[in-house]
Amino acid sequence: MTAVTTASAADRLLEAMPLPTAILRGEQVLRVNTALATLLGVPAAELEALPLSESIRRFVPEERGWVEPMYQTLSQGGPIPERPVWVRVQPAHGPQRTLSVWHAPGAHADELVVVLLEAEAEDSVRRLTEALVVAASTMLRCRDERSVLETAVEAIYRQGFSVSIMRVEGDAFRYGPARQSPFNVADAEAVYGMPLDAVRIPRPALPHLLEVLERRKAVFHHDMLGVARYPDAPDGVAPVHQLHPPDTRGLDAPVLVEGQPYGVLCVQGPALTPAGASTLELFAQLVGGALENVRHHQTSAVRLEEVSRLQDELVARERLEVLGEAAGVVAHEVRNPLGAILNAVAVLRREAHLGPTGQAAVGMLEEEAIRLEDIVRDLLDVVRPLEPRPRPVQLGELVRRALGQMHGPPDAPTLRFSVDEAAGTPALEGDETLLQLAVTHLVRNAVQASPAGGKVRMTVEPADGGVRLVVEDEGPGIPDVDPQRVFQPFFLTRANGRGLGLAIVRRVVLAHEGSVRASSRPRGGARFELWLPLVPSRMSPV
Repeated sequence: MTAVTTASAADRLLEAMPLPTAILRGEQVLRVNTALATLLGVPAAELEALPLSESIRRFVPEERGWVEPMYQTLSQGGPIPERPVWVRVQPAHGPQRTLSVWHAPGAHADELVVVLLEAEAEDSVRRLTEALVVAASTMLRCRDERSVLETAVEAIYRQGFSVSIMRVEGDAFRYGPARQSPFNVADAEAVYGMPLDAVRIPRPALPHLLEVLERRKAVFHHDMLGVARYPDAPDGVAPVHQLHPPDTRGLDAPVLVEGQPYGVLCVQGPALTPAGASTLELFAQLVGGALENVRHHQTSAVRLEEVSRLQDELVARERLEVLGEAAGVVAHEVRNPLGAILNAVAVLRREAHLGPTGQAAVGMLEEEAIRLEDIVRDLLDVVRPLEPRPRPVQLGELVRRALGQMHGPPDAPTLRFSVDEAAGTPALEGDETLLQLAVTHLVRNAVQASPAGGKVRMTVEPADGGVRLVVEDEGPGIPDVDPQRVFQPFFLTRANGRGLGLAIVRRVVLAHEGSVRASSRPRGGARFELWLPLVPSRMSPV
């Protein structure tokens, strides 16, 4: 009688429990209460008639692979789990639900009590954590700040939250990447009268964000509606932050980059819990780390480029030193014989008895001697130290003067030229003689590269605190090599070229702290772009 009374009391206690509960003995389901039967959508008697393995197959199909072995271990006297386990339960009717399953010893040594708790909030945290871990891995591979921020807000938004990053910009906050309800965005932009990413909000208007940055600690808000109700907020600020529904929770977490405030990660949503907020606070730290990583990569790239440039300059200087020594010897040994040859040519031209053949031979001799003298002069221009003497110079005037000096090949007169000089192009400080030399070589290079009937286009315009000259031709273009190689001495792109003119251009431009680059045009031909500052900071000999 006592045993019957005890069993009845246990049944009444089990039935009275509001939580879905079952009592197991090995493979047998001894008792289930009404709450569990209601949850699974199956009568209690039917559940108690099913073997445990069959219940697992029907109601926990996705977790069967590990749930069955766990209960086999428990039925053989294995240790009871001290913590809850996550289980995705599929009721007979309705959507799948995530439950937290707790275990406890039963009234008898061979019995096990199983209690199921709703775990949607905990499951949300788990899913959020998994999503943010993936996003953090992606952010570490980003190479610009915008990509980092977009990756972060997208990962949070996909978990059902509204999110924005309020960046610190001087004495104001500015919206960075954001993912919000389109209705909220439309209402906000209607209040501000401009797109959100153009809005600058004074810092005092958002004291809760100021507090986050000052304390460098995240703040969880149980009521986002009440957070932004500030009587002293400027017109048009508070209403935007009051667009949240009354039950919305929020988190504001600081984003620090190299120890300095970068902005605030703002997340809102009714499903946000303190546990989820803690995960997001840690994620905000990872966002700051990813931004630091981007800046370090960018700094490293700039430094590597600078090191590469300095190495190239060092190699170029060493080449010029060697070339300069050779050029000095060549100039000394060649110019004197050239002078004698030209003097002899002048004497021969006065001889009356020379026939047409002799006159042609003398003319050819003179032409080749002059060409050889030009080569020696260009070689000396490449290697001799340049000492700019600055004075006001109009780059457009140098271009027109260079065109006037063009004699060139027989087909040169058939070329078409255009010079477009932007109105108001300012004068620059430079050595007129050296700049005229560079511009003349640049124009001559385009003329010599162009076919008969081709067009050479020249543009002079203000650009980036200086003046830019662009010269385009319709010749064969730049060979399939690094375009900067065309500025090296003796790099030839034509069979009859000298490989010195563009090297002279580069030396003159660098002496004026400018830049010059070459590229091929998409439809054929070459493009040379020369830029010179209006006032160089210094002009030292090069």
